[in-house]
Amino acid sequence: MILQLALHKYVEAGIIGALLLFNAVLAFVQEGRAQATLHALKSRLSLNASVERDGIWKIIPSVQLVVGDLIKLSLGGVVAADAHIVQGSVLLDQSMLTGESLPVEAAAGADTFSGALVKRGEAIAVVTATGARTKFGQTAELVRTAHAVSSQQKAVLTIVRNLAIFNGGIILLMGLYALTHSMPWNEVTPLFLTAVLAAIPVGLPATFTLSSAIGARSLAKLGVLPTRLSAVDEAGTIDVLCVDKTGTLTANQLAVRSILSLNGFKDEQVMGIAALASSVGGEDAVDAAIRAASERKPSPNSLKLVAFTPFDPAKKIAAATATDANGNTMQIIKGAAATVESLVSPDQEATAAAGKLEAQGFRVLAVAFGPPEALRLIGLIALSDPPRNDSAALISELKTLGVRTVMVTGDAPQTAAIVAHEVGLDGPACPSGSMPANVKLEDYSVFASILPEGKFDLVKAFQQNGHTVGMCGDGANDAPALRQAQIGIAVSTATDVAKSAAGVVLTEAGLSGIVAAIKTGRLIFQRILSYTLRSTTKKLTQILLLAIGLLMTGQAVLTPLLMVIVMISGDFLSMAFATDRVRPSETPNSWEMGKVTAAGGFFGLGFLAFCIAVLTVGTYKMHLDIDHLRTLCVLSVVYGSQAITYALRDRQHLWGLRPTSWLLLSSVAEVLFISLLANRGIGMSSLPLLVLALELFSAILFFFVLNLAKIPIFRRLRIA
Repeated sequence: MILQLALHKYVEAGIIGALLLFNAVLAFVQEGRAQATLHALKSRLSLNASVERDGIWKIIPSVQLVVGDLIKLSLGGVVAADAHIVQGSVLLDQSMLTGESLPVEAAAGADTFSGALVKRGEAIAVVTATGARTKFGQTAELVRTAHAVSSQQKAVLTIVRNLAIFNGGIILLMGLYALTHSMPWNEVTPLFLTAVLAAIPVGLPATFTLSSAIGARSLAKLGVLPTRLSAVDEAGTIDVLCVDKTGTLTANQLAVRSILSLNGFKDEQVMGIAALASSVGGEDAVDAAIRAASERKPSPNSLKLVAFTPFDPAKKIAAATATDANGNTMQIIKGAAATVESLVSPDQEATAAAGKLEAQGFRVLAVAFGPPEALRLIGLIALSDPPRNDSAALISELKTLGVRTVMVTGDAPQTAAIVAHEVGLDGPACPSGSMPANVKLEDYSVFASILPEGKFDLVKAFQQNGHTVGMCGDGANDAPALRQAQIGIAVSTATDVAKSAAGVVLTEAGLSGIVAAIKTGRLIFQRILSYTLRSTTKKLTQILLLAIGLLMTGQAVLTPLLMVIVMISGDFLSMAFATDRVRPSETPNSWEMGKVTAAGGFFGLGFLAFCIAVLTVGTYKMHLDIDHLRTLCVLSVVYGSQAITYALRDRQHLWGLRPTSWLLLSSVAEVLFISLLANRGIGMSSLPLLVLALELFSAILFFFVLNLAKIPIFRRLRIA
């Protein structure tokens, strides 16, 4: 643009600027709805807290808390800072922070973290960390600093770098020729400007952006909302997907998984009796799960509830009193297996069964029933957070697509192992503790007891080993990894923090959107690859044509104005590649720029041979002057580009896929546009229709030659 302005070529400079502005505006509009991750984290931290100041309890913004303050943790509230409980007991849901699917009991002496939800009880705690120093704040800092350069961005930079190095060398050789042949500066300056215009793929970023924008629109119809445009085609390149367990592979909702009935009782009776000792409409997830299971299979019990005592964290039991059909008083005890077993006669079978279930990661409750003086154990209930209905199908389909899935969770190894087995992740589990150095993808299928920074480090470790990583999660503990991954995927039930950190948000329940994103990403990749091959081929040809034309004629065979016309007719209209039909890749894509550049070099030599042949005929057979030769060269570039377009749009035979109407219309528009200018002599010297027709026919023959040559080249370079 600066060179154009220096030569007072304002229209040409404006066209280049318009192409770049188009790319910037398109990306800005498409991504404008994405919320800032750090803002979401800060808003999450902007809570109120009940604090004791000067002997008086008062409500203040959590940002005013200091270490040493006494705060009250109450039912339904959010813990406003990291704290150490000194009095009382509460049931805390820390799943969004630690990934634990089950709420945890916290009494005096326990620690809790900012962002945890109080599900039951009340306690007083002393603040141990605030703001950015809390576990939540450290997560916020990880999200702020997390960054992975997209493969699309790397591809654009690599293409421009390769073209700049090659074309820069050619420009230097042309400059040397100009100096040794004493060309006047009024010819040298336009020559250099033409060479620069011929070398730089101005339309490349815009085409990448447009392809991704079209893919984003189609994904939105499938319940997948991209928040970053690069995530669309990035989805096609991932070869490993890290998946959180709680709330992602599972529903983050406790459910009864198995029942062991004892002493002659049936499963329905055990659940019906346990339901009587469960709260109605409360915040206790265990009680809600038991009542839901009992309602699915109603019990014929004729018991009538008389009194209910809610779960006591200190005693680890809940109790109820009921009367049977004969009016006899019966007592029900439900709670921790070890506690309930201590209240009844010893049962070795039940003790062994409870231990086995707990070792497998289940939360085990025991139920005792009978007259107060003769209680006996009637059953064991195992609970856990079950997998989503579509989790196993997702992992199976990802495997067929060549994507390796690993579970990454903050939950206990035993609990993670249960879910992993049920969804088809049967590989080895990483031992608890610090993550092994130089961990490799093939080493483990399950990573359990992982903190937010551990998930973040694991994603980086996979990336450093050359993998393109996707991360799927739902909680604030997943946010750093979601941000660091090339594509972060937040499920529909995810927290605002996770959604704003992710590159893709599933707006509908279920995990099918992940597969849709990957398949769409692979389509987008193939469209962009077709355009990239065409652009590389064309840019290499144009600069070499300029150099060889200089040797043949002693003058520039293309001018800055003609190059701008080629840009308008070629780079802009060829964005229709963003709508073309393509074959989706069967395996994860990767930008192997060495192979793309090599392919561009092969096809570029063929394209150059076509253009030089046309120039040779015009020079030595038709004896045209330089102005008419320039028109002939422009036509060879435009017509030949059409041959390249349709030959390279499919890596297989030409009859494989029908082009879209948009691509056909853009081709017709480009050919008619340049033919009209050439025949009417607008911006160039006029040529008769017969010459135009013969040159177009030659380009069609060139197209068929390319189709014969492309398949062995693509096969040799393994470009599919």
